[in-house]
Amino acid sequence: MSDFIGDWHALFVLVIAGFLPNEIWRLAGFWLGAGVDEGSDLLVWVRAVATAILAGVIAQIVVQPPGALATVPDLLRYGAVAAGFLAFMLTRRSIFAGVLFGELVMLAGKWWLG
Repeated sequence: MSDFIGDWHALFVLVIAGFLPNEIWRLAGFWLGAGVDEGSDLLVWVRAVATAILAGVIAQIVVQPPGALATVPDLLRYGAVAAGFLAFMLTRRSIFAGVLFGELVMLAGKWWLG
């Protein structure tokens, strides 16, 4: 089992330092936001800011990829993003379908290019 899990100390630190602090804020937001109207100006603004931040992070990862993603050719990265967006639009805005199709295009392209 230790071969499968690896260093359990690192996993423990990851859960304590990465997962739990994030979950506390998510649960607090869920509890505090339960009575807030979804169409309120505040939530529309929060949604717009969150979307802009996510778009910026995705753009930075695609244009200036970190780590192993830097070995993937630019055209393949841009093509996978375009294919994922196309799948997203064709499946009535299914995020799952868009991400899955983009990943499949990336994996198939990397396999085909060697």
